[in-house]
Amino acid sequence: MFSATDVTAIVVAYNSAAMLPACLAHLAAEKVGVIVVDNASQDDSAGVARASGARVVSSPRNEGYGRGNGLGIAEARTRFVLICNPDLMLGSGAVAALLEAAALFPEAGLLAPLVSEPDGRRFVPARSLLSPAHLNHAGKALVPEGPASIPFVSGACFLIEKALFDAIGGFDPEIFLFYEDDDLCRRLMDRGRAPVLVPAATALHQRGASSAPVPGQRFRTRWHGAWSEAHVRARYGLPPPSRGKLWWNRVRAGLNAALRRTSDHERYAGSVAGALAYQRGETALEREGLATGPDADVPT
Repeated sequence: MFSATDVTAIVVAYNSAAMLPACLAHLAAEKVGVIVVDNASQDDSAGVARASGARVVSSPRNEGYGRGNGLGIAEARTRFVLICNPDLMLGSGAVAALLEAAALFPEAGLLAPLVSEPDGRRFVPARSLLSPAHLNHAGKALVPEGPASIPFVSGACFLIEKALFDAIGGFDPEIFLFYEDDDLCRRLMDRGRAPVLVPAATALHQRGASSAPVPGQRFRTRWHGAWSEAHVRARYGLPPPSRGKLWWNRVRAGLNAALRRTSDHERYAGSVAGALAYQRGETALEREGLATGPDADVPT
């Protein structure tokens, strides 16, 4: 049987000082070690993490979500790592429940808690860009009574063996944000290691609150969402995003610009810009200043 000493929680923080105290307090209650990766925050995320007793890995630049987790996981020395968003709070006994399931299902790819949101919605991914067609149904997914194999889980929180994470190459280092969890689950499924949802383990996710808002952030996140979707589609031989979707987002961007709805304009303009950037061969890393050429040092 495994114990909390077999687990290191990895929390990637970017301007997350306001959310970290609650997240880290819940992890401390679960008695797991914590590594906080400070992704070049402009607030006191690193100081907050140190004050809680967490080990801090400071990155001189914002590496994005998947790459940031890779930096933390490389420093972990336990059998398991627990990926945890800074705006997520684990329920009491969640780590013990995940470890119990890990012992019962050693063939599992990863194990995820049942994540709820403040409005009471329970997050059970029913669909994914990469899900097999016969499992990719719209509508509300049923919550299983016990551990259940599902094709995809949210990257907000999951437990995985470090050796397995390393063996499959970790998160795709070409992705800065979005779809890195879908891609990871797909590669695990392709190896016969399915994700397992563990309803006895619970977590509350303050979706979208993991970092403080900054001007242009919505444009940036939508840019990466569109770019990453096109990247993942190409990687798995799926059709590219439709021209109709691109055209409609252009129309929405123009209308919202005319109406001076800045937030909605950024939303649609970012989606258009990210999709067009992928078509032109631009990369997410280039946009973020993380790649300067074919010999650039890209963390994995």
